[in-house]
Amino acid sequence: MSKRPRDPVQSCIGIGSNLNNPRQQVMAAIERLDELPGCQVLRRSSLYRSAPFGPVKQDDFINAVVVLETTVPADSLLARLKEMERIQGRVASAERWGPRVIDLDILLYGNETIELPGLTIPHPDIALRNFVLLPLREIAPDLVIPGLGPVNTIVVDELVPAIRRINEADNV
Repeated sequence: MSKRPRDPVQSCIGIGSNLNNPRQQVMAAIERLDELPGCQVLRRSSLYRSAPFGPVKQDDFINAVVVLETTVPADSLLARLKEMERIQGRVASAERWGPRVIDLDILLYGNETIELPGLTIPHPDIALRNFVLLPLREIAPDLVIPGLGPVNTIVVDELVPAIRRINEADNV
């Protein structure tokens, strides 16, 4: 019995880096996402500089979000993102919220709600992260987050952690 190809789904991916030339790391990740088989970047946000989230003292992050069209199932997409992180130099650490070369998170996968070991969609902290919500608002203001509503109606604290949109020409 042959399997019918999966219909394309739009998935939102959060990207962040604060090590080894973070801007370059984020841009390289966006290019690699567009090259993944069964995936195409449809839109990408501006870059944002954000203060680190959590208790670990570290440099600011560069963040972005992309809307990715994909025919790859969510669990396989997660495995591909983890492999991309490894290739880009991310080393597994027990330290939560610590510095990282690259961090790739599936924020949304269509309008699906998914609960699997190691994968929760929508991302469980999506409503608490201005470095995700602001870039999402920029590229998909009418996007509806399952269980939360339209992204443009979710209250965003732009002061904690401190965040600002950066121009492509800025030297960060």
